[in-house]
Amino acid sequence: MAVQDGSYERLRAAGCADEVAYVQACLRLFFAPGVNAIDIQADTPAPTISAIPAAPTISGAPTISAANVADIARLNKVAVFLLKALKSAPIGAVPPELPAWLDTYRRRTMSMNAACIGDSMAIDRVLRESRVDFVFLKGPLQQHLLYGDHFMKPSGDVDILVSPAGFTRARDALRAIGYEVAGKSRSVWWVRFLGEQHMVREDGARASTVDLHHRLQQPGSPSPRDTDGFLRRKREVMVAGAAMPIISAADTLLLSAISVAKAFFNREPCAGYVCDVRASASRLSEAEQQTVLDHAAEQGLADTLLLGLRAGDVLLGAAGTMLSDRATRILARIDNADLFHMVVAPWLASLRWPQRRHVLWELCGREPVRYLAEAGWAASADLSRRIFERPATIEPARSEMIKIVRGAANHAGER
Repeated sequence: MAVQDGSYERLRAAGCADEVAYVQACLRLFFAPGVNAIDIQADTPAPTISAIPAAPTISGAPTISAANVADIARLNKVAVFLLKALKSAPIGAVPPELPAWLDTYRRRTMSMNAACIGDSMAIDRVLRESRVDFVFLKGPLQQHLLYGDHFMKPSGDVDILVSPAGFTRARDALRAIGYEVAGKSRSVWWVRFLGEQHMVREDGARASTVDLHHRLQQPGSPSPRDTDGFLRRKREVMVAGAAMPIISAADTLLLSAISVAKAFFNREPCAGYVCDVRASASRLSEAEQQTVLDHAAEQGLADTLLLGLRAGDVLLGAAGTMLSDRATRILARIDNADLFHMVVAPWLASLRWPQRRHVLWELCGREPVRYLAEAGWAASADLSRRIFERPATIEPARSEMIKIVRGAANHAGER
């Protein structure tokens, strides 16, 4: 079963309330095996996985579309979560054609991530030889730490963080093994405001891509105050006998929350990132939770963290922890049902999205000085983008809407 182009438009037209609830139920089953429904707040959908009729019945029982479930899972990067969860689902609860599609997706993810791990090892060697201080972000290495599996989500490129001072040296080192800067990321907007460049190496039948970062958030959402701290706090994981650097457990949680905030700003589905938030947070003791809250506050990311945590609670059920208790206050004007759909199904025309400046105000802790600084940075970035980026890339954001291009929101990708 092929996932069709134009998925956003088709899902918007179909509504897909039953399919969205089905995906949520599968995710809850993944995080709480053997439990179909979890006690949650009253205005949050409470799905269960039960037998699904193959066609509409007189009683009006819903028919779940395998194609729509596949699209929702793919866009949220949670297809492998569904595949694992459905192993524990009741008999008759799986839409026809879905298992075969999920299995194919899993095999493709394994192939993609295996190549990504091989690329990471080559990159690790050349950057060490060039004495560049760096750390790997996200990707298969993080997935293994969070889920015990390198192949939970497709990773189409290798994400690396370096300091601003080491950015040029890292780029030169990557060029030495065949990587070149992709044309679209040569502009001032990419290098200065996004703080990254894409580098690509053609390797026979496949292209290897590196995202070289010296910043960790796009303009419009608060950035960490001390990005270099992610380098200082790094840890090492063993891959095929080699020790490779990856960000700390606390920074993994923060980076996952940053990714949720970025997706929220761009109106992109982000259940995969929300799952990472939950997986990271669930490993923390109460003392460690307080440490992470303090750490997030030092980075200026306390409210960004709370947004990720609240998203985890509405998607997966309240965790009943100190972090969950703190998270209820963030974006309190958005009820749980709307926030849930903003996470999983942002294409719905019925959603009442808050204005981006209001979200930024909340994520800045309602601190006027911080808000003005971040808003000014975002305005400068927008001006640079209009000057240096080709108009076909993105529509002007006057209506606070994200343009949909070929079935995916701008900047959305399976990364």
